[in-house]
Amino acid sequence: MRVVVTGASGNTGTSLLQALADEPAVDSIVGLARRAPTTSFTKTEWVRADVSTSDLLPIFTGADAVVHLAWLIQPSRNLTAVGLTNVNGSERVFRAVGEAGVPNLVYASSIGAYSAAPQDRSVDESWPTDGIRTSFYSRHKSQVERLLDSFEKEFPQVRVVRLRPGLIFKRQAASSIRRLFLGPFVPTRLVRPDLIPIFPELRGVRFQCVHSLDVGHAYRLAIVGDVRGPFNIAADPVLDFAEVAKLLDARPVPFPKALVRIGADVTWRLRLQPSPPGWVDLAVGSPVMDTTRARTELQWKPRYTSKEALGELITGLHNREGIDTPPLSPQAGGPLRIREVLTGVGSR
Repeated sequence: MRVVVTGASGNTGTSLLQALADEPAVDSIVGLARRAPTTSFTKTEWVRADVSTSDLLPIFTGADAVVHLAWLIQPSRNLTAVGLTNVNGSERVFRAVGEAGVPNLVYASSIGAYSAAPQDRSVDESWPTDGIRTSFYSRHKSQVERLLDSFEKEFPQVRVVRLRPGLIFKRQAASSIRRLFLGPFVPTRLVRPDLIPIFPELRGVRFQCVHSLDVGHAYRLAIVGDVRGPFNIAADPVLDFAEVAKLLDARPVPFPKALVRIGADVTWRLRLQPSPPGWVDLAVGSPVMDTTRARTELQWKPRYTSKEALGELITGLHNREGIDTPPLSPQAGGPLRIREVLTGVGSR
């Protein structure tokens, strides 16, 4: 098989390339990235391309599968630019897949596509994917789900798989996650259990995470398996903020959700951090996903628990870890993170 992966240089993309390296059914991989990395992966050829502007048809022609991972979280202050990649770029990818006659399409959806739900029970893949309107990330994921609905009607001969993972962590993605969500002013060297006495607790808020390598494994199974449709991807156990506090050996201190949202809004407006308050709404409203279908039909089983995945992120933040690709490099923010500050903390 020849597999083309958009967004191949990011957190999930590099884990997928690693998973495909040992997959005998895959002979060659084309990794698409806006900025081609110097890092090499087995079987992988890097191609510079932007899903929002590049001619994708010649790249996709002759491929046996396309995995669409390309997505922007930042700049959160320029939603026009973000939407051009997330929504318009996805539509261009789907159109090129259909026109090139690619028989298999695997798309990176997300828990963020789901409508709000009570977190005292789990939902399966039939839960509505209308998103949470105050989160641009959720809106975009929902919009692309509708685009994919239309694509499946127009190109019924294409086998389409949608993976909807929870929060995706690995140690080597920590520098990227810090830049995307926390910003340049977070002293990551202090992120260690003996230096954090308290941790804010949002009572009633639960979340799911999964190790990036396990997500890469899920994509590999989706590429080579005879499956269709959506799959929830998350590891056990479901976590809450009290569990995070335990991992940090900190004392959980209850914070009202409204106060946390106000704090996120104020610090975002003051350009102290790059994440708008819609991320708080997404955390509060996202459902707990039932992963039965992934485990039974996809035959997916995570090798890491959710606590181990989160623990790796905490270790990676403290050690400023990354991979030598443009999205994941610890040096991407510049010396003393000055490049992050000069770009307006989420402006571009």
